[in-house]
This record gives sequence, C-alpha cells and structure tokens, in this order.
Amino acid sequence: MKTQQQDVALVLSSGGARGLAHIGAIEELEQQNFRITSVAGCSMGSLVGGMYAAGRLEDFKQWMYDLDRSKMWKLTDLSLSLTHLMKGERVIEAMKDVVPDVNIEDLPVPYCAVATDWETGHEVIFRSGSLYDAIRASISMPAVFSPVRRDGMILVDGGVINPLPLNRVERHDGDILVAVNVSGPDLEGQSRQRHEREEKELQRMEEELNRKRAIHNPIRRSLSSLPSASDILERLKPDDLDFNYITLIDQAMSITIKQNAALTLELYHPDVVADIALAEFDSFDYDKAEQIALLGQQVMRQSLKALRR
Repeated sequence: MKTQQQDVALVLSSGGARGLAHIGAIEELEQQNFRITSVAGCSMGSLVGGMYAAGRLEDFKQWMYDLDRSKMWKLTDLSLSLTHLMKGERVIEAMKDVVPDVNIEDLPVPYCAVATDWETGHEVIFRSGSLYDAIRASISMPAVFSPVRRDGMILVDGGVINPLPLNRVERHDGDILVAVNVSGPDLEGQSRQRHEREEKELQRMEEELNRKRAIHNPIRRSLSSLPSASDILERLKPDDLDFNYITLIDQAMSITIKQNAALTLELYHPDVVADIALAEFDSFDYDKAEQIALLGQQVMRQSLKALRR
C-alpha cells in the first residue's frame, strides 16, 4: 500500500552551476512520495525552483543536459561595461523558448525568489509579476551579470544577503521544511581542483608550443630560446596567488554565501537539510549538469533516510 504523501516546503540555495544539484534533489523527493507544496529559491535555486513551480522542470532539465561548451559560448553576451562581464539576456531569451514566461501568481505551486537591493542592502522578494524578471534579478551575480533596474532599485544576486531563504517560503499546516544547500562548497578542495586544472592547462599549452617548435624547423633554434608557456604565466601571476579576477569574484561570493547560509540554518532549523559538497565543480560548470544533478539526488536520498530514522 502506498504511503500517504508528506507535504514539503522546499528551499533551494544559490550556488551557480552547483545549483543544478537541485534538479536531482527534487526528483528524489518526488520519487519518495513527497509532495512539494511551495518553493522559495535564490539565484540558481530561484531558476530551478521556478521551472519546477511552472511544471516544466523536465523540459528545463533536458535543455540543460544538452548544453555543452559550444552552446554556452553562443549564449554568452559579453558586455563592454566596466560594471559587469555579461549582459545575461541571451540565456534568458533562450530559456523562454523552452519554458514560456508566466506570472508568478499564476503558477500551480506557490513560489518566491530573492534578490538584493545593491544600494540599501535590503532583501527584495518576488511573489508576483514575470517569473523570468524575478529569476533574472535573483541570478545577477555582481560583476558577472548586469544588475537589474526595477522601481528605482539596482538589483543583484540574492545570495549576497539571503542565499537560503528558509524564512521566505510559504508554509502550510502539516508540511515539513526541506533545505537544499549547495552554498557551502569545500573551499580548500575547490582550490585544489582549480590548481590541478591549471596545471593540466599549462602542460597542454607547453606541449602545443613544443609541437610547433618541431614543425617549424627553420626557426627551431630561435623558438628554443623562448620561455615555456608555464614560465610566461608564472611571470605574469602575482606572488602567492593562484587565481584570476573571475575566480576571485567566485571565491569571494562563495565565502559570503557559505557564511550566510550557515547562519540561516542555525536560525530556522529545517526538518531536512541536503547539504551538498560540490568542490569538484565550479560555479560556471553548466555543461556538467547531469553529473551535478545526480550528486544532488544521491545526497537527498541520504538526507531522507536520516529523516525516516
């Protein structure tokens, strides 16, 4: 006999591409006969949560699973602005072709998204209006995506102030509060993984340079006196640093989000916490959606075992 469904108020954290773990976490909840009756999300959590609340998570998942580096590049609308790297509009328009826009108040599942007012530091909560307007504001990572101007405010990523909005999700009698937290990566492990990738890239560049030396025999002697690719990058890199300005921004956001999420968990004590360590993935690993989602499903399965015990 099938057990009675347990209602869930679901909260999904920020975390860039790591937030794709929310897909697997939601699928595991549904497979184990939990009924999600409300969703609140921040940044990537607002995107995945919005797709679920619209009843289109499967469509969104398949779109993400088909995303590779080439497609990612085509969706990247670089900006000449001094305040941000990308406009962030092209990817939103592409998603609208997969999941059309809808007003939040018309969604079949109650939903809200969180953004931050850059000038005041206040939290801005979206419970009505365009779903994609809410998502676009919530994912506006400072210095990466252009901020959103709305009602005289400049809105940036909600993770700056409330990366795990446990206090904003709509509650119903008898539901349980479930948090999926990808906001606290293992920063030490992440740094190690990044260093390993950089070493591999340096090795690849040096091998390519050696190959060109071998091909161009007439200038082999002059090329042999050139410094290696690793030598060049080492000379350009400041002492004791192993990051560039993109990874610096990413790391700074990760630290802020990690601390704020930890404080929120202490304050609101959800019934279930799926705390997903994703040190091996970067915030921009959107082409690894399937692996990340699988890890989210596995961690949620373990978290639900603890709940049943």
